[in-house]
Amino acid sequence: MDLGDELYKEIILDNYKARKNRRRLDDADLKREGFNPSCGDDIELFLKLDGDTVSEASYVGVGCSICVASANMLCNAITGASIEQATDVLRRMRAMLVDGEEPDFPDEAADLEALQGVKQFPVRIKCAMLAWNTLEQMLHDAGLTG
Repeated sequence: MDLGDELYKEIILDNYKARKNRRRLDDADLKREGFNPSCGDDIELFLKLDGDTVSEASYVGVGCSICVASANMLCNAITGASIEQATDVLRRMRAMLVDGEEPDFPDEAADLEALQGVKQFPVRIKCAMLAWNTLEQMLHDAGLTG
């Protein structure tokens, strides 16, 4: 195992343990639950908007370490971003994990590259993508994406 793999594992573990974004936003403008029936991961995502900017993002739920870490990383990556920027990061995440492309994230979302190792375990891709798929559906249902 090389130093890069260790660093990525540490980033994922740190995000799994993080508590800052793991909370319900009672005054959220948007919320949506996502469920992965194949493994039981269950995440509810909350967004507070200020115009077209995500001023706050949080989640609650239960899931494996990959699912929870990815949800926390999503919240970090999109807080302070416009809906357009959040949608772009979502597209890049899908390209990396689902389409197998090399990671290409803006600097403020570079930690998301730590999840690229999930590609080696196809059954875990759904775990890593649950929060992102939930975000996509939430934005679509709210008419904020095409």
